[in-house]
Amino acid sequence: MPHTHGDFQELGVTGIEFAAFRTRHPHGLGTDLVGLHTDHEATRPGPVYRIDGTGLFTQLDIGRPLPFADRSVDWVYAEHLIEHVPLGTAVHWLAEVRRILRPGGVLRLTTPDLARYIDGYLDGSEQFFRRHRRRLRTMRVGPPMPERRAFMLNQIFYHFGHRWIYDEAELRHVLDRAGYHEFVIERREFQIGVRPDVADLDTAFRKDESIYLEAVAPGGPH
Repeated sequence: MPHTHGDFQELGVTGIEFAAFRTRHPHGLGTDLVGLHTDHEATRPGPVYRIDGTGLFTQLDIGRPLPFADRSVDWVYAEHLIEHVPLGTAVHWLAEVRRILRPGGVLRLTTPDLARYIDGYLDGSEQFFRRHRRRLRTMRVGPPMPERRAFMLNQIFYHFGHRWIYDEAELRHVLDRAGYHEFVIERREFQIGVRPDVADLDTAFRKDESIYLEAVAPGGPH
């Protein structure tokens, strides 16, 4: 397991993608609470594994302190992770991310946007809900989605193992609680951000429902 910035450099890693069995970033370390396994072996917390001869993976629990030194990575990316943990766990994890980011480092968060779901519920034409049902059906993600507005609003809370749903103000609130007072925090669009290599990790099938927020550490680009 790399610990210091030098360790990450030696491994060829510049940042960490959380909730990813295999990151698409060529210099990323993927990590998840759930391990990977074959017929003969399985991952365990501690080591770093090379997946399919290419990507790097390590098994981590974000509810515990991250096993990395202060100021050890240049970027952190998490797509649809934060909504799966209680609010207190989210604040703890974000504080740990702040600790390991180098000056100018970038945190990019994506999560389902509560405001978009509320607007969808209030929209009599149900344009968002119709598009979202078609997208989920095409991707074969989640349970069958009946054409009921109340169901579409409820499912974002009670399916998929979600624990807390965010709008922009709530994301900024947890970042503030986690100590990001000196960071530049900005809302972004799909695959647009301070670091294009990190923003490119956004996946298209989540585009319609997601909010994108970036926090840049002091000393970095804006």
